Amino acid sequence: MGTIGRMTIETASVSLISLGCSKNEVDSEEMLGILDHEGYLVNHTASPATVAHGTKVVIINTCSFIESARKESIDTIKAAIERKRLGEIDKVIVTGCLPQRYRDDLVAELPEVDAFLGTGNTHKISSVVLDALANRPPVVEAEAKPHHKWLNVPTRIRKGTPWSAYLKISEGCDHACTFCSIPSFRGKHVSKPEDMILTEARMLAEQGVLELNLIAQDSTQYGHDLYGEFRLAKLLKSLSKVDGIQWIRLFYCYPSRVNDEIIDALANTPKVLPYIDMPLQHADSDVLRRMRRPMNAETYLALVDKFRAASPQASIRTTFIVGFPGETEGEFENLLTFVKQARFDRVGAFTYSVEDGTPSATLENRVDPATQTMRRNRLMELQQGISLERNQAWVGEELEALVEGRAPRDFTMAVARTFRDAPEVDGQVYVRTCMARPGSFVKVRVTEARPYDLIATPVNAADMRLAMKLNPATTS
Repeated sequence: MGTIGRMTIETASVSLISLGCSKNEVDSEEMLGILDHEGYLVNHTASPATVAHGTKVVIINTCSFIESARKESIDTIKAAIERKRLGEIDKVIVTGCLPQRYRDDLVAELPEVDAFLGTGNTHKISSVVLDALANRPPVVEAEAKPHHKWLNVPTRIRKGTPWSAYLKISEGCDHACTFCSIPSFRGKHVSKPEDMILTEARMLAEQGVLELNLIAQDSTQYGHDLYGEFRLAKLLKSLSKVDGIQWIRLFYCYPSRVNDEIIDALANTPKVLPYIDMPLQHADSDVLRRMRRPMNAETYLALVDKFRAASPQASIRTTFIVGFPGETEGEFENLLTFVKQARFDRVGAFTYSVEDGTPSATLENRVDPATQTMRRNRLMELQQGISLERNQAWVGEELEALVEGRAPRDFTMAVARTFRDAPEVDGQVYVRTCMARPGSFVKVRVTEARPYDLIATPVNAADMRLAMKLNPATTS
């Protein structure tokens, strides 16, 4: 083990605060895994306020995707610096998107930070921490053109629930959407070799993971840079053979690359859920042209119909941006008309955010914030009714549900998810009179639908009897 002055690595405690998306979460887990392997005392923590007094190193893995994320990152860094100033922690290291995107500005404005580590350099975290603890001059590791480097050995200190994990299959993006800054700080698309993905999936399964959530900036481009062909469907089929994994869920599909092979894999491969997350961003042809997005409302609808024909119970999630520069009332109405026609199971809506360095940042005819907010609210109000209708179709049906906890006001009610419910972003199923333990699957019968959630009871009578025995009030 290494030694830093009179302190050995074994006594050096490291707390990591992970901000932003699930892809950042994976990076954070990998960094802590590396440091744990080196012998550091590591843990995840929620904020600088929750870091234990005397912690040697606080790592803040930042997000800079939109303005609100940048503000959260900066506020978190400043709070950590304040605790350092008070002598409550020793070193502050900033990693991720923010130092990659604003390296020079951060170094100038935050001299109290002991090191900066940009994207794609997860493997360097151990040497960066060691240099900081040795009081060497602040390290700045952020390449001008980031290119992700995969770890040779999978090692992660998990943050989330033991039974569900994110698995990153690629990093970076080759698309040129005018509103998006991701390629500038995540780099070009880099696929993770299939054998490395399968090794990581097996490792996660051995740790008790039942659900794999496949993530990337563009999942549908998987494999093209390594194998000369798009290999997502093949990867799904390979992952379905990993012992212990029960559910495989697919996120972040670029619509123009969702082909028949992918649809067939989602509809017919054991363990692979008939669920797809496919951000469309808009439906009006002129707005899509200004966004540099292929396809249009008609081709989108044809794709949705094809997916539902292959899997009638399929759950389709998408996201839209409202208030893009130049968006007229008519163009927004075209989006609403499309949403009425497509009848998605899940929809997320964001107001347009100006991102420095992107082509859309120079576009004129900006939509004022009040109008943006009003349009987002109108869209979500429309979708709420559609989501309720989609949920109502499941009343009386039986579904397999993954239990994740208990209702806060009724310990005999389980909180679960079905194949239709991705973690963190979708709805839940509240299972009355159910004492199944978290991390287990139960068969439930849907009894009631709400706009985002379902109410159900267990099909297994023994499970119901146990709940009624523990809480007789459930029979009333």
